[in-house]
Amino acid sequence: MTSAAQAPQTGAGTARPERLGRVVFIAAAAAMGGFLFGYDSSVINGAVEAVRDRYDIGPAALAQVIAIALIGCAVGAATAGRMADRIGRIRCMRISAVLFTVSAVGSALPFALWDLALWRVVGGFAIGMASVIGPAYIAEVAPPAYRGRLGSFQQAAIVIGIAVSQLVNWGLLSAAGGDQRGRLLGLEAWQVMLGVMVVPAVLYGLLSFAIPESPRFLISVGRRERAREILAEVEGPGTDLDARVTGIEQAMRSEHRSTFGDLLGGGFLFRPIVWIGIGLSVFQQFVGINVAFYYSSTLWQSVGVNPTDSFFYSFTTSIINIVGTVIAMVFVDRIGRKPLAIIGSAGMVVGLALEAWAFSYHLVDGRLPGTQGWVALIAAHVFVLFFALSWGVVVWVMLGEMFPNRIRAAALGVAASAQWIANWAITASFPSLSDWNLSATYVIYAVFAALSVPFVLKFVTETKGKALEEMG
Repeated sequence: MTSAAQAPQTGAGTARPERLGRVVFIAAAAAMGGFLFGYDSSVINGAVEAVRDRYDIGPAALAQVIAIALIGCAVGAATAGRMADRIGRIRCMRISAVLFTVSAVGSALPFALWDLALWRVVGGFAIGMASVIGPAYIAEVAPPAYRGRLGSFQQAAIVIGIAVSQLVNWGLLSAAGGDQRGRLLGLEAWQVMLGVMVVPAVLYGLLSFAIPESPRFLISVGRRERAREILAEVEGPGTDLDARVTGIEQAMRSEHRSTFGDLLGGGFLFRPIVWIGIGLSVFQQFVGINVAFYYSSTLWQSVGVNPTDSFFYSFTTSIINIVGTVIAMVFVDRIGRKPLAIIGSAGMVVGLALEAWAFSYHLVDGRLPGTQGWVALIAAHVFVLFFALSWGVVVWVMLGEMFPNRIRAAALGVAASAQWIANWAITASFPSLSDWNLSATYVIYAVFAALSVPFVLKFVTETKGKALEEMG
């Protein structure tokens, strides 16, 4: 699934002011998949302790139930690109919306632990699809001058989805008297938390009928006139549509549908650019960011915070996540991708190191000492802020930009799959690692944050302001 070629003529790909609102709506609608991505991946935070209690399972089994969705994510990410090249981007969005809906209903009404795990895999497959389709589709319809900011809609939607899920969880927990297994609407509170996702899933499906298919896909299947109409719709009057279509066709003729075999080369299986994409994906996860969203309520409860307050702290962390993402959206096209990544890495090292220090102290009456408790809480917010204003946005933008056209589809799929596998490794290991030594666990995450700095400096090439055809 490669991104739309930008025609070389003057003014091509620059949306007229009267059309920019339409382009923003299209990007926002496509990013609704990112909202569901964030909502589905974070909503389980509200159910962790209830699932542990209801099914009477230990940390290892609990971790597998929480993390198993990520296996579906990896499969969905690996297959979405080729699927989108065959049936179109919009149809893939609709399939994803259906899977999100089915997963929400199934997760809310499980009859056994394996049943809950199955529906989480289904939801994970939908997340994986959304993680690939959204950024690539936005890159194909966005003018170069706005591509970084519009591309960051995906991450903005993810963090908003995380925040909304935490807010909904907090509200439902309060309604259930602070008990995750309290009764609500004839179900336990945690079941309602998982089921509420039906609402945004249906909205995503409806929005897919309000946005156009990618011009590039339409040209690839011979629908040239429809592609012209959409280019006129998003770029406005005065655009040389014939030149735009011809530019896309010329770029496509010089390409072929990318396959896994196209990624091979060099001395270490993949081409170097593919390894760089994999590296970005792995570092993004190995700093432990998703621990903050999958386990934060459980983490705070483990150091003496009551359940309702722990859910509130999870929500405030999500608000900080949104603030950081807005900062990144403002600066990603101004100062570039690499500077943001380096700034973010430095800030994450500080936040993670402070968390490691705070959690190194023994609990007093089941709680962290006062100073350490406040340091842990503030450091967690600092960590999330610096992640959000850097790696949270930069990686998604760069993965949509950095690969040459002829391998973009397959390379993006591999990089996204690597991200989900790394996410699974962190998510599945955290309960056992935290039982072993919570402070040392955060030291490990801090080390990866530190190592990401020389990785970016040495291997990552800035993509700010470059047309997609310049990536070679």
